[in-house]
Amino acid sequence: MVCSSNQNRSMEAHSLLKRQGFDVASYGTGAHIKLPGPSLREPNVYDFGTPYKQMFDDLRRKDPELYPPPLNLFFSRFCSIGRWQDNAADGSFDVVLTFEEKVFDMVIDGWKCVLIINLEVKDNHEEAAVGARLALDLCQEIEAVDSWEESIDDIVSGFEKQKRRKLMYSISFY
Repeated sequence: MVCSSNQNRSMEAHSLLKRQGFDVASYGTGAHIKLPGPSLREPNVYDFGTPYKQMFDDLRRKDPELYPPPLNLFFSRFCSIGRWQDNAADGSFDVVLTFEEKVFDMVIDGWKCVLIINLEVKDNHEEAAVGARLALDLCQEIEAVDSWEESIDDIVSGFEKQKRRKLMYSISFY
């Protein structure tokens, strides 16, 4: 599982999920790591790769009362925060959880959506010819809509009724 979002929300989720036995990793999605600042408009901004000790010392120097000892929890929970865009390609995630729509958009932005369809066809000359024609019909139906993502359920349902063939399909990202 991956939690990806603003540090306050993902820190809390990361900690709770980890305590409950989930395998959790956290990533930032922007160009920098942003930690809460004195106001919403004044976050503390660090480049990815900035050593945690340097961030911790900087925050304590800025305002010891605003960044009390519980800040240590942040640094112990997140021994490393990588950048999502640099780590997502390995595809080792079962679930990606975000806490803000713009973060959701950033996470899916770099991924390619793919529709995977199985049309069961017996391996003989007659069935291969029938299967090829069915595949063509299906592809033409998909091609004819503006957005297959919004229409796929109706396309599959109509195809199955009309052609009397069961399809299996899944939408995946890579």
